Amino acid sequence: METFDDLKTRLRAFAVARDWEQFHSPKNLAMALIVEAAELVEHFQWLTEEQSAALPTDKLAEVEQELADIQIYLIRLADRLNINLEQAVNAKIVLNERRYPAEKVRGSARKYTEFDNGC
Repeated sequence: METFDDLKTRLRAFAVARDWEQFHSPKNLAMALIVEAAELVEHFQWLTEEQSAALPTDKLAEVEQELADIQIYLIRLADRLNINLEQAVNAKIVLNERRYPAEKVRGSARKYTEFDNGC
């Protein structure tokens, strides 16, 4: 299995080989990321909760492609901004563990600002 660094290197090489770095500005990558996220959401629009959790095989394959596109643009954006995505994700998990202590938030969808947790 490839690591984020492996994927980052592979995606960078893919863009360089096609002379696409000129188009991969942080602004353009962020916009492309949002477009792909919208395409993902489109697959779930108007579905019930149950339908969204039980997609037919063909729809699931399309959702898989959208998720891959999102991940590709996310990795490229982080690369262009020199952000270590693995470190950023780990730091965010630690922050969320502080913001949302299990004993206080279990079963609740409230935002961390809606209860006293010291953050």
